[in-house]
Amino acid sequence: MTQQTDTRIHSVPHEVNRLTVDVPDTFQGFRDRYERAVPEVDAGRFEQLIKDDADWDTVLRATAEGAPHGFLIYWRHDTTSLMRLAGDRWLCVHYLMGNHTIAQRMFHHDPAVMLYAPLRTEIYQGPDGVTRFAVDQPSTRFSSFGNPDITRVGLDLDRKLAALLEHLDAPVPAELVQERVSHG
Repeated sequence: MTQQTDTRIHSVPHEVNRLTVDVPDTFQGFRDRYERAVPEVDAGRFEQLIKDDADWDTVLRATAEGAPHGFLIYWRHDTTSLMRLAGDRWLCVHYLMGNHTIAQRMFHHDPAVMLYAPLRTEIYQGPDGVTRFAVDQPSTRFSSFGNPDITRVGLDLDRKLAALLEHLDAPVPAELVQERVSHG
């Protein structure tokens, strides 16, 4: 039997580094510091910029003003309460964290990058009581598009994520400061 290939379907296997960092703080202490360093996006402000048909330089300035460490929270979900209904007692909160002005630098080349932008991050308390921060390494996600311009932005996101962790007094994974990405 002959197998037919549908040219409308593309499969791109790729390797991603999930980074998990033990943080020297309580769950609530680290969560509070993270949310101060990465503030919630001011959706009203950006909706107004869209209504005003603002130029991109205005968007860049507004974003820089709202994101002191380069990132904004677009969404958050405290999983603890819901999972507690099933008897689980873990502390856990998920975020979509990113920067639309950085994402635009990749979107310009391929809108499919929005599958991974903003970044998914998580703060949780493990079974051993240790508070952890988890995120997929941006460059390993974005290198899967096979475009060096997109990969460079992914590497820039690695460095920005490293700077954020450093600001939060959390250990910085070596993968975030190396200047290359594996294309697995």
